[in-house]
This record gives sequence, structure tokens and C-alpha cells, in this order.
Amino acid sequence: MIKTINIPAAGQGLHEFTGQVQNLVREARVQEGLCTLFIRHTSASLVIQENADPDVQRDLEAWLNRLVREGDPLYTHTVEGPDDMPAHIKGVLTATSLSIPILNGRLGLGTWQGIYLWEHRRHRGERQVIVHIGE
Repeated sequence: MIKTINIPAAGQGLHEFTGQVQNLVREARVQEGLCTLFIRHTSASLVIQENADPDVQRDLEAWLNRLVREGDPLYTHTVEGPDDMPAHIKGVLTATSLSIPILNGRLGLGTWQGIYLWEHRRHRGERQVIVHIGE
């Protein structure tokens, strides 16, 4: 089964969409297999991260923004705004795809793990993620 889901991204930060993926796993009726996610963008990424304490997401965002700052004079790609080139660098440092085992019809995530779209731009919009579920 292959589906494309649209994930609303209200600006920079981590946006959880674990429930949407778990619903697709249920719909696919796969008991044991693999769920692969792929984001169709170069200025956002996918991560598995703690879903219990929102401070974790805020700290990760602050750390990555400190590591990859806007306005670096080395950037030549500036036509799309000051957050665009840093977003591409952040995308390279993180992940464009994830693979999660399916066990007993459920994602094999740990208790405190969630699936997140990590939006690296300040704009509001939707991002597309392709979800492949197979045995």
C-alpha cells in the first residue's frame, strides 16, 4: 500500500503525525512488515523523537537554529528568503526518510516515540509525505 499524506506545518518546528501513520497501518491490515516514510521536500525533514515532553522539541529546534544560523555570509542561495538556505542545510543534517517495523498490526515505536515532520522554514503550509506499508 502506498499513500501520500499532507501534513500541515504552521511554521518552524516539529509537527507530530504518528496517529495518521498508525491509521494507515491499520487500514493496510499488515500484521508484520515495514512502514517507510519519505518527505517530498528539501527544506523539511522527518524524525522519530520523544512525544511526552514538548520541551524536547523546543530544545531541539533551538539547538539546530543555533547550529545553522540565518544570514551566514557564505550563503549564495538567498533569493527565497533568509530562512531558505538554512532550511536546506538542516534537511541535509536530519532525514528525508524513515523505516519503522510493523509488529502485531502496529508501528513498532517505543513508548515515548512519535513521528514528526520537522519544518525548517517559517512559512505556513502543507508538506507531502509518501507512506509505503508492506509485508
